[in-house]
Amino acid sequence: MAYCIAGVDEVGRGPLVGDVVTAAVILDPDNPIEGLMDSKKLSEKKRALLSDEIKDKAIAWSIGRASPEEIDTLNILHATMLAMQRAVQDLPVMPDYVLVDGNRTPSFATEQGNINSQAVVKGDDRVAEISAASILAKVARDNEMIALDKLYPHYGFAQHKGYPTKAHLEKIIEHGVLDCYRQSFKPVARVLGLTHE
Repeated sequence: MAYCIAGVDEVGRGPLVGDVVTAAVILDPDNPIEGLMDSKKLSEKKRALLSDEIKDKAIAWSIGRASPEEIDTLNILHATMLAMQRAVQDLPVMPDYVLVDGNRTPSFATEQGNINSQAVVKGDDRVAEISAASILAKVARDNEMIALDKLYPHYGFAQHKGYPTKAHLEKIIEHGVLDCYRQSFKPVARVLGLTHE
C-alpha cells in the first residue's frame, strides 16, 4: 500500500471580504503534473489550466472554507485552521499524512483517528501537493470574487479580489459594507463606525 500524502494550503487571509478558502490535494505519483508552483507566481490563465489538470489527475482533492461570520467570531487564524480541517475531512480518500503550508497546522481528526501532520514553511514552493492545493484554493476564491463582482459591479472585486487596496477602501466608504464583508477587520470596522456616527 503506497503512503498517501495530502498537501493543504489556504488563500484569502488578507482580504476584507468573502470566505477564507483552503484546498487539500492527494497527487497521483503515476500521473505527474508539470509546472506546479506557488499559485501567486503563476498567471491567472496558467492557474486555471493547472486547476483543471489537478482536478483531473489527482487521486483526491477537496475545497474547504470558513465564512466571514466564522472569521469574525473565531479570528482569521482559527477560521483558517477550521477551513483546513474541513478540506481534509471532505477528501474522498483519507491521507496517511498531511503537509500544511506555513508555520502551524491544525489537528486533523477523522473517524479512523488522528492524521499526523507537519507545517512546511514556503511549502507552496517546495512540496508539489501543497503547490497543487494553493492553485485550487486560489482559483476557487478568485472565481468567487469574479461572481461577486457581477452582483456588485461598483466595488471592483474582480480587480482587487477583496484585498484592501486604496481603490477598494474608497469603494467601501462610498457604497457601504455588504453582508459578505469581514466586520472584525479594521478597515471594515472603521467604515461601520463611520456609518453609526
